[in-house]
Amino acid sequence: MGAKVKTFERKGSSFIERLYLPEIFKGMARTFSHLITNLKDNSKLYVRHYPEVKPEIPARWRGRHRLTTHDDGTVKCVACFMCQTNCPAECISIEAGERLDDKAEKMPARFNIDLLQCIYCGYCVEACPLDAIRMDTGIYSVIDNNRESLVLGLEELLQTSGAYSEEEYKKGGA
Repeated sequence: MGAKVKTFERKGSSFIERLYLPEIFKGMARTFSHLITNLKDNSKLYVRHYPEVKPEIPARWRGRHRLTTHDDGTVKCVACFMCQTNCPAECISIEAGERLDDKAEKMPARFNIDLLQCIYCGYCVEACPLDAIRMDTGIYSVIDNNRESLVLGLEELLQTSGAYSEEEYKKGGA
């Protein structure tokens, strides 16, 4: 049983067709017709006025990281290294220390997240067994003039508050 071979006639045999000039001019004509239409009446254009009008962000949107605390203000993180192990970008570094408040046997002495390496996948949040790390700050514009300030330490992560209430966060809607 042989393979069925279908032969197609090759188009573009003339010199002009091989240069693709007619197709280039057709594309440019279409582009300029859209330009002229938009210059005449730009009321139908969809434009976001970003700096002035902030976008609406749902509660489960992954923004900048934060660490959560217990009701008494102590950090929930027990330095189990699950977020660091699960991070595909390897942007989380944790150094464990002894805990003195009898909540667990250890806590992070150093907890750094490099926002320049982070791919905002949310695997660290999913891996945390105690819901100690979250990405619900609502901060979507992470910019600065130097690289060192984009490495968040333990203090910065604890000071950042969540943008949503617990009910909104758990149900996943805004």
